[in-house]
Amino acid sequence: MAPDLTPVPVNPPSLPRPSGYSHGTLSGNTLHLGGQTALDRQMRIVPGGIVEQFRQAFGNLLATLAEVGGLPQDLVSITLYLTDIPDYQAHGKEIGQVWRELAGPVYPAMAGIGTTALWQPEAMIEILGVAVVPDERLVRPAAD
Repeated sequence: MAPDLTPVPVNPPSLPRPSGYSHGTLSGNTLHLGGQTALDRQMRIVPGGIVEQFRQAFGNLLATLAEVGGLPQDLVSITLYLTDIPDYQAHGKEIGQVWRELAGPVYPAMAGIGTTALWQPEAMIEILGVAVVPDERLVRPAAD
């Protein structure tokens, strides 16, 4: 039987309820992870600089991945949008520690792109990704 490729929105209840977008879209076994900034549950960007914003944004992305049974090792691609590349680079060791804490030693294909601004003016980072979740773990959510 062919996989169901009908796109289904993925919106974990642990994340802010989206309006006009989805946190992720599942098609077959491929999860397209919508850009995640450091928004907390109250729709505020977390304070504390790039390391804490990375922790929150990456945690949001992983929450969406987990909603369909995915694990960090299922990530195949990550794109980081950064408003201050030198600041990110200056905190690279700390950010790497956060990555290993949340995802282990798995590193997908990555790109870092500098930008002048993100959707929320105080956001310093936005993370976009793609994951492929194996059949034996895939949990296909009901369409909204």
